[in-house]
Amino acid sequence: MTARDEVLARIRTALGPDRPPPEIARDYRTTDERTVAELLAVLTDRLEDYRATVLRCAPDAVAATVAAALDAGLGAGWDPASVVTAPGLPGPWRPGGAAEDDGRPAAELAAFAATLTGVAVAIAETGTLVLDGSPLSGRRALSLLPDCLVCVVEAGQVVSGVPEALTRLDPAAPLTMVSGPSATSDIELNRVEGVHGPRTLLVVLVA
Repeated sequence: MTARDEVLARIRTALGPDRPPPEIARDYRTTDERTVAELLAVLTDRLEDYRATVLRCAPDAVAATVAAALDAGLGAGWDPASVVTAPGLPGPWRPGGAAEDDGRPAAELAAFAATLTGVAVAIAETGTLVLDGSPLSGRRALSLLPDCLVCVVEAGQVVSGVPEALTRLDPAAPLTMVSGPSATSDIELNRVEGVHGPRTLLVVLVA
């Protein structure tokens, strides 16, 4: 028996056999009456408040907008070979010459300047992008090791709040929730970015 098993056994003993756990109240809001355009505006506002850069485009302009995002994140003249993409990313979204993640070691992955992925869902109210480890999102290390992260978000992936997002996600998946560039503050509130993940977050919002 592990320590966890022992703790849970003692809790069950304390509760007794005739005291089933109470029902969990689920009367919180799970839908939203706002239009897609309104949700996109809220998501953009939250992401920019978190110091992410948002570039909006039509579905036929994703490739050009991804290139513009990489220009903003890496500077003009960036090398396509310095960009690594999630394996399930649609071909037309990928810069020519970019590498595809094939499970390479972490040290090799960290040597890339930027990562390009899709997302599983985006939460407007919290300005959060959720990556689920699928081929479109890529494995967790892919979104954490390179210093610049570019995520493509389609309008149909944007929901209002966390409860609605959870209905679209597999609870057993390795979920990574991204709300702006990685940042932390010390005791004097000096903000430092890029400590636990990418220093730069750029979002291509397709609508």
